[in-house]
Amino acid sequence: MKFISIFYAIFLFSVLGLYWTISLSYIRLIILLIASIVFYASLSLQYVPLILALTYINFRLGLEIGSNTSPVKHFQNWNLSNEEWQFAQADWNQRRIKVLWIGIILNLLILLGFKYINGILKIIFNIGNNSHDTVIKLIAPLGISFFIFECIAYLIDVYRGAPSTTKFIQFASYKLFFAKLISGPITRYHNLIGQFNEISFPSIDKISEGLWLIATGAVKKGILADNLGIFVDLCFANLQRAGSIDIWLATFAYGLQLYLDFNGYVDIARGTALLFGLALPENFDYPYFTTSIADFWRRWHITLGDWLRNYLYFPLGGSRSGLMRTCINLLIVMIVAGIWHGSSWGFIIWGVLHGLALVVHRLNYALCSHWQILGTLWKTPLGIILAWLLTQLMVFTTWIWFRLPNLQDSTLAIQHLWGYSADQQFAEKVYIEALNITQYQITWLLIFLSIIMLISYVFKRGLKVELSWPLKLVFVPICLYAVWILAPEGSLPYIYFDF
Repeated sequence: MKFISIFYAIFLFSVLGLYWTISLSYIRLIILLIASIVFYASLSLQYVPLILALTYINFRLGLEIGSNTSPVKHFQNWNLSNEEWQFAQADWNQRRIKVLWIGIILNLLILLGFKYINGILKIIFNIGNNSHDTVIKLIAPLGISFFIFECIAYLIDVYRGAPSTTKFIQFASYKLFFAKLISGPITRYHNLIGQFNEISFPSIDKISEGLWLIATGAVKKGILADNLGIFVDLCFANLQRAGSIDIWLATFAYGLQLYLDFNGYVDIARGTALLFGLALPENFDYPYFTTSIADFWRRWHITLGDWLRNYLYFPLGGSRSGLMRTCINLLIVMIVAGIWHGSSWGFIIWGVLHGLALVVHRLNYALCSHWQILGTLWKTPLGIILAWLLTQLMVFTTWIWFRLPNLQDSTLAIQHLWGYSADQQFAEKVYIEALNITQYQITWLLIFLSIIMLISYVFKRGLKVELSWPLKLVFVPICLYAVWILAPEGSLPYIYFDF
């Protein structure tokens, strides 16, 4: 069941009808849980038992970690000395941390197993054999990365003192909520469950905002990202024939496609949640208008960045142990981010390059603290423009390893970025036969799309101006009709479904 389809519309409004006609919150949670299982089964039926089992296991682990945060209930003798009490407390905390590590390791084994099992099987079955026919291809469950990260976050939050839930229906409804199940945004249990407990029918402006997010998300995905994806696929599938200009255009187009594809999904997810009276966190804040790689990661895939900071960077020591240790921590975090996205070497290189960029940014920050004139130069109009150009050049060029994680392909693309001419057959096949558009026109289309994004950035983030809810309701059917007419046939799968 695709987000952009008549089937999803029927499914969504059918569930909403049942959901809001029931006044009992417990029954609403059951309706939401059943709907989420049906939604997931429509996409990946064979893995429904797995995600249900993982949900229950993490629920039980949370109970074990959080049910008793002190050993009081386990000691009947209240006349313990202070020293004996401290030993008892230490023993109990040791037990809690052991359960936490069992939960983290179990979740990571599931995640890494599905991420890397194909590579392991390839090694096992292809020793001394050049054929790839014997490789068993195991497809990872949809949304497994987001699912596992939420589970780990929940267990750590409970260990840190947040209350664990004793109601499985609440935990399962949170974990399997269909709006966020496949590609996030990564949502903490305690942030969402509080909304479940105080849920009320959304106001007209919330309903209009939810429909508006769904409609604009469909435009971003169906019209913009999918049409850009056709050009990107044609260029990167013909690297030997594509010229340097073609590869640069495809690289820039892919950066926009990835952003619009994922941001469009999150908009639909957030819009869907609003119709249920729930608010999911934002995941993007105009990341392509940032002037530093650190700010880019604060505004790109915000919930992943938040997870990496809270559950990896800070436990590693963050920036509390000196400049050298801070740089090492940043590099480790971004390598983990690369591994999270996939098992191919291209993702690891992408993570390393972003880690190095964060290290350079931190070193530059340290230098600016010592030499104020350097910090002043970066704040001048020319310095801001230069910082933006350097940041986005780094971001867009490293997308090549993200789009082409096979090192042979990405290396070829990098080699052909300068001084390489396309053959005539490529130009005819891509621009004339497939797209019916010239290279020059594609360039201007990408520039025009960037200008539209800039205008949106200025109005929404700079001037804090938004459309009123009546106007949003007027434009919702127009947007959806445009998607129906202009979206390419056989829409492309969401890019982040692979992660």
